[in-house]
Amino acid sequence: MRTTSSTRTRARPASSRRTGSINTGSGPAKRTAAPRPPRGLTGRATVLIVVFVALALAYTYPLRVYLAQESQIAQLEAEQAEQRRAIADTSEELQKWKDPEYLRAQAREKLFYVRPGETPLLVLNDPAGAAREAGKNAPAAAPDRWYETLWSSVRAADAESPN
Repeated sequence: MRTTSSTRTRARPASSRRTGSINTGSGPAKRTAAPRPPRGLTGRATVLIVVFVALALAYTYPLRVYLAQESQIAQLEAEQAEQRRAIADTSEELQKWKDPEYLRAQAREKLFYVRPGETPLLVLNDPAGAAREAGKNAPAAAPDRWYETLWSSVRAADAESPN
């Protein structure tokens, strides 16, 4: 089977056939521009962006509620931990009061209890009484205020004037 050049050209589609005029060096070949996609947003891209914006807006409120609940849970857990610490401190204090030695020490300190045979000694803070007993005078009075001194000097000057 022989194939001729005429059968080869018939087998090719019309768009890919070469024309009989081959560039013979008479100038550069003419280039054809390929179709370019339109610039800007296509309809599909616009719809896709609208769907994403709608989904973002739809998830905003539940996300805000979720975050508010998380912060509330954290606050309640902190309060619960503080209450547990207070309960532990109170139970520890209760255990101290159940000890008879601690109870005796508190009675001696706060209520001035003494054991039988002990002599109680109570110290009172009375500096005037202590000074009297020591044969000293009471502490000196505080000096007059400057305006009282000034006023008394004005009165004394008025009393001395002959007018």
